[in-house]
Amino acid sequence: MTNPLELVTRQRITETTALIRPYIRRTPVIEVDAADFGLPSARISFKLELLQHTGSFKPRGAFTNLLTREIPAAGIVAASGGNHGVAVAYAAKILGKHATIFIPKVASQSKIDRIRAYGADFIVTGDRYADALAASEKWREETGAMPVHAYDNIETLFGQGTVGLEIEEQAPEINTLLVAVGGGGLIGGIAAWYTDRIKVVGVEPELAPTLWNALQAGHPVDSAAGGVAADSLAPRQVGQLMFPIAQRYANKVVLVKDEEILRAQQALWDVLRIAAEPGGATAFSALLSRGYVPQPGEHVGVVVCGGNTTAVDFSRR
Repeated sequence: MTNPLELVTRQRITETTALIRPYIRRTPVIEVDAADFGLPSARISFKLELLQHTGSFKPRGAFTNLLTREIPAAGIVAASGGNHGVAVAYAAKILGKHATIFIPKVASQSKIDRIRAYGADFIVTGDRYADALAASEKWREETGAMPVHAYDNIETLFGQGTVGLEIEEQAPEINTLLVAVGGGGLIGGIAAWYTDRIKVVGVEPELAPTLWNALQAGHPVDSAAGGVAADSLAPRQVGQLMFPIAQRYANKVVLVKDEEILRAQQALWDVLRIAAEPGGATAFSALLSRGYVPQPGEHVGVVVCGGNTTAVDFSRR
């Protein structure tokens, strides 16, 4: 297999940005006062990727796949804990393609509702993402549909890397970036963009330490797949393609407890009125819990990567 470090390059990410620009939003970066969150003085900026179409960063990779690969008559198939499935369904609708999405029982109702709204066929199967992935692979074999992997796919990495390009354009002063890790497509693409020019830090739930365990072992290994963010950050393993990129360019991994993720989710709502899902609040939880403590002179960027949640009930006034 060709080395992903040689494939996922700044040039390819730049080309991908131009390709998908008509289909995605350039989401904002905002700088906040650390004291508002009870944190020591530090410069903190949030990349609000939860404002992307479909409520997460995932359309970047979805559109990259659909715009660069030949789609058969059988259409597209994807497995997802939720956000990737929503993104593929959305991209397929925009481009006039048929999509079938396999999702596990752990997927939130908000994500299931959005997949349905975009007109994709969807099948709920198994308890976790790995179960849905196995079912989608069987479907691909039987139908000839084109698989769009949530993270272990070169085109997906190109697309997710465009988040890093945007952050550098919008906030070039950031010298540390905190990124939540599930299968690793987002941190893989971002780390490939920045190479070793800034510190890229992965943040994972303690109950789904896929990258942490892989780095300890020297290769992707099966890990626990539980916790409050299990519908977005709990695959069985990180991707084979992103792993060498993370080994080379991800400086550190921080593990956070479920209660810290929920506290970060609440703090984002209380202070900024940002309704992040648990996976979307995970990167910030490393700061709020002091799992990651900035050094003097650090300007920390935080990717708020998803907002598909029913935590805020607007039926109440």
